[in-house]
Amino acid sequence: MEAPIGVMIRQLPHAAGLPIPRYATDGAAGLDLYAAIDQSITLNPMERRLIGTGIQIMLPPHYEAQIRPRSGLASRYGIGMVNAPGTIDSDYRGEIQVVLINWGSEPYTIHRGDRIAQMVFAPVIQVQPIVTDTLPHTTRGDGGFGSTGS
Repeated sequence: MEAPIGVMIRQLPHAAGLPIPRYATDGAAGLDLYAAIDQSITLNPMERRLIGTGIQIMLPPHYEAQIRPRSGLASRYGIGMVNAPGTIDSDYRGEIQVVLINWGSEPYTIHRGDRIAQMVFAPVIQVQPIVTDTLPHTTRGDGGFGSTGS
């Protein structure tokens, strides 16, 4: 197995006392992110809010961090993310924040230190766009949504 890739994490003052992101199990794909809020926040049905995690990261070049919803919050309470997955670029140095939404039918309260999302890392390949007037033909052609079956 290859050595893990190092990712620097800075905990901001308003996250003092909270755990740094960590894997819940040895086989977990994502680091848990925690709500770094001073007061509890209640999300009403269909309401969305930006929730800070109190951390900044430094990724190696050609990597991204994907911020994803937690499946337990989604299945039990209908809590998700508006922009799932959210992308953290390697040159971003601000606080990681999560846009949570309550898709459920009941209000849901987020407390300081709650696990609100997970962060998964992935390599990024940058491409060189090449402008053209035509593209090679394929069997599918321009068939879009549902064109290959249900």
